Amino acid sequence: MVPVRQRKIYSILLADDLTLVREGLAALCHAQPGFRVVGQCSEGAAALRLIEAKRPDIAVLDLNLGELHTLELARRVRDANVSTRIVVLSTRRDRKTVVEALRSGVNAFLLKSAPWNQLIEAFDQVLDGGVYISPELELNKIFNANGSGAADPLEELSAREHQVFSLLVEGVRAKEIATRLHLSPKTVDTYRASLMRKLDIHDVAGLVKFAIQRDLTSTV
Repeated sequence: MVPVRQRKIYSILLADDLTLVREGLAALCHAQPGFRVVGQCSEGAAALRLIEAKRPDIAVLDLNLGELHTLELARRVRDANVSTRIVVLSTRRDRKTVVEALRSGVNAFLLKSAPWNQLIEAFDQVLDGGVYISPELELNKIFNANGSGAADPLEELSAREHQVFSLLVEGVRAKEIATRLHLSPKTVDTYRASLMRKLDIHDVAGLVKFAIQRDLTSTV
């Protein structure tokens, strides 16, 4: 007997700043029975408006959307009790990023380097009410912070400090960070000073070097 879920057509929203990536994802989704793309966009603010208007079953979002930070978007969707499941695509694979994404309300965290079948597996998992994380990320390392070795200074950052750190090392200016996170520039400066103190790094160049050494940037 065919499960009831498989008889329904599920709606999908796609958000990525690269048109070719969106079109590729759309082609993949359309090739799968039971899925239909109902909207595409390149910015976080536009994605939030589309989610609010169309209430898609799934929203597939790049981690680094402009205008509105993706994790801030996910938090707003969660706080508004919108049933859309959030699937994030990322080149980042560090534990802190994954954990903060889940805390923000993300339902699936998928590496952009993953094979296409993992995206469909993620869809199935979140539609069944579960959480999906790319197998390459090793769940035991993600959820066990107190493993062997020295403490990771990134774990000392608050959610906001981590968001500011992630945007700074991607080259986003403080004014734009404030816009994406819906904070005042002064508040962003406060978070920047605090995270630098916790990491014992005293300029943005040092943060970028630290991020590159830890493979924490989206640059490939």
